Amino acid sequence: MSAEMEQLYQAVILDHSRSRQGSGEIPQDASNTSHQVNPTCGDEVTLAVEVDDDGKITDLVWDGDGCSISQASLSVMSEAVVGMDAKDRQELARTFNKMMHLRGQMPSEDELDVLEDAAAFSGVSKFPARVKCALLGWMALQGALSAAGVDENYTEGE
Repeated sequence: MSAEMEQLYQAVILDHSRSRQGSGEIPQDASNTSHQVNPTCGDEVTLAVEVDDDGKITDLVWDGDGCSISQASLSVMSEAVVGMDAKDRQELARTFNKMMHLRGQMPSEDELDVLEDAAAFSGVSKFPARVKCALLGWMALQGALSAAGVDENYTEGE
């Protein structure tokens, strides 16, 4: 990865950790929620979703505390998945999960196209202790979707 690209990716992560998309108070009456904790560092998140009959996310809100990686990952994910159809969302989530297990190798050009801003986390895969931070929100999303009756497996096919 070029130094210029690495700086761009770092800027995306810093921007999202400071200006968090989708962050807010979880509604009292939210039924499709998931609370996830990363036991290795203490990062945590509660995420709530509303989905339509086709499994498309119509609303998503999360509330969490943690490092810039976990908070930025939640922000990028939130910005990407609301309104995205279920098939594209699952492809994005699986590609992100796969990227987190590449141990510092870059995803393919096709995978980078799927990831868009989420590609900024490609360097995180070099640091196994941080991979769980980046995946925390995605696991919360999977749990909240399961609570809504939408079953997704982001590790399928690995």
